[in-house]
Amino acid sequence: MASAQAFHDVQFPVALSFGASGGPERRTDIVTLANGHEERNTPWAHARRRYDAGLGLRAIEDVQAVLAFFEARRGPLYGFRWKDWLDWRSAPPGRPIDALDQQVGLGDGETTAFQLVKRYGEDAHPYLRPITRPVPGSLRIAVDGDPVAEGAGVVVDHATGVLRFDVAPPVGALVTAGFEFDVPARFDTETLIGSVAGFEAGTLPEIPVVEIRA
Repeated sequence: MASAQAFHDVQFPVALSFGASGGPERRTDIVTLANGHEERNTPWAHARRRYDAGLGLRAIEDVQAVLAFFEARRGPLYGFRWKDWLDWRSAPPGRPIDALDQQVGLGDGETTAFQLVKRYGEDAHPYLRPITRPVPGSLRIAVDGDPVAEGAGVVVDHATGVLRFDVAPPVGALVTAGFEFDVPARFDTETLIGSVAGFEAGTLPEIPVVEIRA
């Protein structure tokens, strides 16, 4: 029996996730009042992403690779890393990752732990998305623009996306970071259905994958 947070720290084959479709889902409760106005509320602070991995399959060998990955995860029992090719890095497309990409905190002289986040929107109402699965080796970290090397002043928890500094950044110091990241996900089905004849005829199986809170 596995716990609700059971997770295998392995990545879904990136060549197959490249062709997948998907994106963020938001949950909003909308009530139309008698006067025609609306009340809108959400029980979700963060979006949940959904994907169809079946669209990334190009050969029967791809089907076999997904089948093996599905079985190794025991279907939806264990989570895994998923690379969302539409949104997988801190920097805009075409620009290299830089330690100044994202502001993740402001020093107060006491706090030593900072959660990696990615900012969406440049207006007065940005969304800050917690990043919990940074890609090892991809991080660039700075305090007030001065680089801080991972393992030499700061430790990164690659299972939570939390930065832990040996010494608290001083009051008013900007803590910034650049990184690649994966989405914690699981299969959203207990059954994979397909056939060799159907695949060769151009029929792709649906393989739903959903983001998890991990």
